[in-house]
Amino acid sequence: MVLGASLAGLVAARVLSEAYERVTVVDRDAMPGAAAPRRGVPQSRQLHVLLSRGREALDELFDGLSAELHGYGAPVVDLNEQVHWYNDGYRMRRERTDLVGVGVSRPLLEYAVRERVRALPNARFHPPAEATALLTTGDRVIGVLVTPREGTAHRIEADLVVDACGRASRSPAWLTALGYRTPREERVGIDVTYVTRLYERDPRHLEGLMGALTNAVPGRPRTGIVAALEDDRFAVALSGVLGEQPPLDDEGFQRFADSLGVPLISDLVREATPIGEPARMRYPESVRRRYERLRRFPRGYLVLGDALCSFNPVYGQGMTVAATEGLLLRKLLTGDRDRLWHAFFRGAAKLIDGPWSIAVGTDLRFPEVDGPRTIRTRLVNAYVHRLHAAAQTDAVLGTAFLRVLNLVDPPHRLLRPQILRRVLGRRPAPAAAPTPGAAGVRSRRSSRAGSRPSG
Repeated sequence: MVLGASLAGLVAARVLSEAYERVTVVDRDAMPGAAAPRRGVPQSRQLHVLLSRGREALDELFDGLSAELHGYGAPVVDLNEQVHWYNDGYRMRRERTDLVGVGVSRPLLEYAVRERVRALPNARFHPPAEATALLTTGDRVIGVLVTPREGTAHRIEADLVVDACGRASRSPAWLTALGYRTPREERVGIDVTYVTRLYERDPRHLEGLMGALTNAVPGRPRTGIVAALEDDRFAVALSGVLGEQPPLDDEGFQRFADSLGVPLISDLVREATPIGEPARMRYPESVRRRYERLRRFPRGYLVLGDALCSFNPVYGQGMTVAATEGLLLRKLLTGDRDRLWHAFFRGAAKLIDGPWSIAVGTDLRFPEVDGPRTIRTRLVNAYVHRLHAAAQTDAVLGTAFLRVLNLVDPPHRLLRPQILRRVLGRRPAPAAAPTPGAAGVRSRRSSRAGSRPSG
């Protein structure tokens, strides 16, 4: 039984269908029969990025998915050669790579995956209902008490229950009620507010490429991302951290885009034809629950996806990590299932370590973000900044960085001797100048540096 029908839950259902006689997916929403946003995925109207490793993992789980998405009109993109990258204000030199992404909206991706799961002969979607309690006997979960929108609460028994309910996971509370310790949580407050708006795609914009990105840096806590999607659209996502909020009105949205200092992005917002209204989302903090450190946990129960670790969405890691956790679960189901929870949580922790270090280490560059800053963190951030400067002319460095960002390589690969020599053997480029239009832009929390962000 899988709780939650978002991407992590669908991945879990696909994997479990190979090992169990019957798989039931429970969600509070009625599943749409088309590619459409739904209430249970409030971020579905926002720009999502499927990293190269995530695309590979989903193709392994759902054979030919990338080609299917491309058939729906989603462009296949070389994430280096066909994207303008501005890292710390430095424009990265592009080159052809094997880092391939698919420009797909969240509703279309979930629809395609959901239809694959729906087609499985032993999988079914339960009518809209909410899981309200775990059923147990001894130290084993044997099912879930389910309360439908209309009707009476009833029991559904299962040999294995997987919580894929995302940030709304009730697992910590359920564990407490059953007498278990809850996992220690690591929280990093970043207070991200992001706004996505769709535009008609015109090859005159972005110099004919498929995307552009500029990251937030101390002193300019703003990010801009553009990505080509199906139906000849561009999605433009503007975000601010530590209290910066992109406005929803046309004039304010344009001013925010101008403040990024990247004409390719601001010109697109100014000239392209908008489609529909902008959508806003707020994300207070990244949360990692350390289930792998528990010594006691009920058998027949697992936690997966954002319910296990929820990342700052600006880095686009969540869907990819969920897909790789699915591959891990598939592997472990071929072995001893009696201590499945122990092996899964330990393996998932290793999958999470890399992206967590990337997201948290980068967020800790902002002095307003509360968290431990080790000497290693400071040195790595300084080193990566220098790498970005060198990548203006050295495409090898840009590709090495993107392989880590796309979770193809672990972060320590950036410290290989051949990469170190290329970074440290060059004269550092001048620090990136303040971007035009960004004068006066500073975090609303800057006067409270060191205090813990709300949320």
